[in-house]
Amino acid sequence: MSTDKSATRSETDSPLSGDEQRLHELGYAQELARSMSAFSNFAISFTIISVLSGCLTLYGFGMTTGGPALITWGWPLVGAMTLFVGLAMAEVCSSYPTAGGLYYWAAKLAPSHGPAWSWFTGWFNFLGQVAVTAGIDFGAAFFLNALLDLQFGFTATPGHTIMLFGLVLVAHGLLNTFGVKLVSLLGNVSVWWHVLGVLIIVGTLVVVPSKHQSADFVFTHFVNGTGWHSGLYVGLLGLLLAQYTFTGYDASAHMTEETHDAARSGPRGIVMSILVSLVAGWVLLIGITFAIQDYDGELGSSTGVPPAQIFIDAVGATGGKLLLLIAIGAQFFCGMSSVTANSRMVYAFSRDGALPGSELWHRINKRTKTPTNAVWLATGGAFLLGLPYLWNATAYAAVTSIAVIGLYIAYVMPVFLRLLQGGRFERGPWHLGRWSRPIGAVAVVWTLFITVLFMLPTASPVTAETFNYTPIAVLLVLGFAGVWWLLSARKWFTGPKVQGTPEELAAIEHELEF
Repeated sequence: MSTDKSATRSETDSPLSGDEQRLHELGYAQELARSMSAFSNFAISFTIISVLSGCLTLYGFGMTTGGPALITWGWPLVGAMTLFVGLAMAEVCSSYPTAGGLYYWAAKLAPSHGPAWSWFTGWFNFLGQVAVTAGIDFGAAFFLNALLDLQFGFTATPGHTIMLFGLVLVAHGLLNTFGVKLVSLLGNVSVWWHVLGVLIIVGTLVVVPSKHQSADFVFTHFVNGTGWHSGLYVGLLGLLLAQYTFTGYDASAHMTEETHDAARSGPRGIVMSILVSLVAGWVLLIGITFAIQDYDGELGSSTGVPPAQIFIDAVGATGGKLLLLIAIGAQFFCGMSSVTANSRMVYAFSRDGALPGSELWHRINKRTKTPTNAVWLATGGAFLLGLPYLWNATAYAAVTSIAVIGLYIAYVMPVFLRLLQGGRFERGPWHLGRWSRPIGAVAVVWTLFITVLFMLPTASPVTAETFNYTPIAVLLVLGFAGVWWLLSARKWFTGPKVQGTPEELAAIEHELEF
C-alpha cells in the first residue's frame, strides 16, 4: 500500500495518512471516523461469528440432524473449508480496503460486465447480512425467552419470542446510533466475554456434574430425528450448525474505512476471527456434549432451548441460569456487531446508488459520523425476515440457511473473479503468494456445494409447518435484483462510483467536520 504523504486534503496542503490516500485512490472520501485498531477490527468479525451464538442456538438442530458425531466432526471440517474461503477473501480485501467490500471487489475484478457482477454480488451480500442479523438476534430472543421463562414464568411462545426479537433489534439499533467508538469498545469487551465465557461454561460442565457421557457417545453416536431415511443426507444437513456459525467475518472488510492500516488489519481480522472461533467453538461443543445427562434418544426442553436444559440438568437451576446469562450476553454483543457490519454494507451500496432510496440510506450523521439511517434499515429488514416464525416452526433454520447462502455466494463471486484474473491481479501488502489459486479453487467448490445443500428440505414429511422457505427468499431477492437490473439498473448502474477529484473528496471531508 502506498504511504506517499504528498497528496493534499484541501487547499491548505495538510497531509493525508496512508489509509486516507489509498481510500482516495479507490475513489472515496474519508466520511467515516477512522478510529478502530487492528484488534477492534478482528473483534467485530470474531463477535459476529460468535461461537456462543451459532453453536448454542442451533445445537438442538444439530442433535437431530446427525447428533454428537456430526456436531463433533462437522465443526472442524466446516471450519477448515471456511478458512479457505476466508483466506481467499482476505487477499482481495488487502487490495481494496473499502466499506463496500465484496461488491466493490467484484466490480474491479470482473474482466467484463463489471457492473452486473457488482450488482448481484451486492444484492446477495445485502440478503445475507440482513439474514445473519435476523438469525443472531432471533437466537438471542430464544435464549432470553428461555431465561425469562425459568425465572419469571414468561412462557416461550412464538408471540413472546417475536416481541423479544423486536426489542433486541431496537436495542442494537440504538447502540449503533450512538457511534462507532461505543460499538468498538463493546466489541473489544465482547472478545474477552466470548473467550472467558467458553472457558467458564466448559470448565463448569467438566467440574460440577457427577457424571458425563462417554467418549464413544460424543465422537461416534449418530442421530436421525428428521424423518429422512438417508443417513448421509441427514449428516450433510447437520453441517448447517457449523456453517451458519462461520458467517459474518466479512465485517472486517466492511469496517476497513474505519480501521487503521486497513490493507493489513482487514485481512488479518478475517483470518484470525475464523481461526480463534474454530478452536473455541470445538472446545465448547465437545464440552456441552459430554455434559448431557439422561439422554434417551432426544433432547427435551420445557423452554424449547436444549442447551439451557443441558446446563440445568448438569449444574442445577441456579448455575444453569448463570451459564445461560453468559450465552445471552455473548449473543447480544454478536447482534450488535452484526448490525454494525450490515449498516456499513448498506451505506456503501447506497453510496453507489444500488438500493431503493439510496440517498436516504447513505446519509451520515455528522455528530457521530455513522450511517444512522442504514442502521435502521438493517434492523427493520431483519425483523421482517424473522416474522414467519409466528406460523412456521422451522423458520429459524430457514433464516440461518438464507444467511449462509446469501453471504457465501457474495463471498465467493469476487474470489472466482480473482481466479480469472490470474497474474493480472494487483496484490495488496497481505497476499497468499503461490497458494492463491488452489485456495481460491477450494473456496469456490465448497460454496457451490453448501449453496445447493442448504436449500434442501430439513424435515420429512414436508408440510406447511416444516417447509424450508430458503429457496423462496433467495429467489425473491434474486428475482427483484434481476428484474430491476434488466428493466432499469443496467442503463445507469456503473458499479462503484468515484466521488470526485482529490479536491472534491477533501471538500466532502471538510463539510463533515462541521
